[in-house]
Amino acid sequence: MTQFKTLEWIGDIDGCLEMIDQRKLPTKFEKLRCKTPEQLYDAIKTLAVRGAPAIGVATAFGVCISLAELENSTTIDKALKHLNNRAAFLAESRPTAVNLFWALNRMKTAAAAFIAENPNANFNEFRKTILKEAQAICDEDILMCRQIGINGEQFIKNNSTILTHCNAGALATAGTGTALAPMFKACNNDKKFKVYVDETRPLLQGARLTAWELQQAGIDVTLICDNMAGTLMKQGRIDAIITGADCIAANGDTANKIGTYSLSILAKHHGIPFYIAAPSSTFDLTIENGSQIPIEQRPAAEVSCFADQQTGPAGINVYNPAFDVTDAENITAIITEKTVINRPNTKKVKKALTL
Repeated sequence: MTQFKTLEWIGDIDGCLEMIDQRKLPTKFEKLRCKTPEQLYDAIKTLAVRGAPAIGVATAFGVCISLAELENSTTIDKALKHLNNRAAFLAESRPTAVNLFWALNRMKTAAAAFIAENPNANFNEFRKTILKEAQAICDEDILMCRQIGINGEQFIKNNSTILTHCNAGALATAGTGTALAPMFKACNNDKKFKVYVDETRPLLQGARLTAWELQQAGIDVTLICDNMAGTLMKQGRIDAIITGADCIAANGDTANKIGTYSLSILAKHHGIPFYIAAPSSTFDLTIENGSQIPIEQRPAAEVSCFADQQTGPAGINVYNPAFDVTDAENITAIITEKTVINRPNTKKVKKALTL
């Protein structure tokens, strides 16, 4: 359904990471290139690239970028130390998106394994192996999105109406997305359905990104303010809700963009199924429940200003968490690339992730 690549590696080991600058959408379609870890860190922090899977892929390539800071004569042992240090730096960019840490840990593990198996390899051979691993993570993300679309399409009924929140489409992944993947799959299969998109305050990822993606795909989409969702549910105009996730605890509690928890409560009250679509890499089994998920606090100006115009009193106190946690008991099912976890709990999550 998508005619663009959210991010991709350009060139060989001396290449760079090119990505859509999502800060400019929907009015401008521009790309930026990251050639240093600092540039990538800033791109992640300022949401030029966002979405848990996309951040994971980006930081995997960020490890490759970091090796370009070294001389060709660098020993692979020294290169491994540098890689680990720069990975630690990139890990500080977003604290909630678990895919970031998953990807960085995978890259560090691959680097250590290569050196253990090839102690006499040169630096360029090491760099080629690292780039190959990052590209594998990217390719797997594309396949993951496709499979989530296949597993989740069953929940998009013909002539139904779906509500989604924030952005969990192609712009949030290397492929077609997580929450939007079932919609793209259903559209490909000629199903007729409508999608309502929450604007997603304070940064409007729903308005700027999701609405744009669905419109580009030719899907019937309507943009609403966040506080209109409950009224639509009360009027019987919503058949299902599908969102993405940035972190899922071992018991199924799910962190997603702020406002998701409120939707889950409204959905439960109105008897509307509430689905989470996310890859298995978004689960963190070291976190027992949602109370242990770290929640990123964003700058106050995101709330006290709108479109660079001050809308709150000068010096006003601001609370601006980027995410909230939806309890597993409010989730009808979690759609992964492996399987669908109906009414998730610790036992079901553990079983699904071992498939």
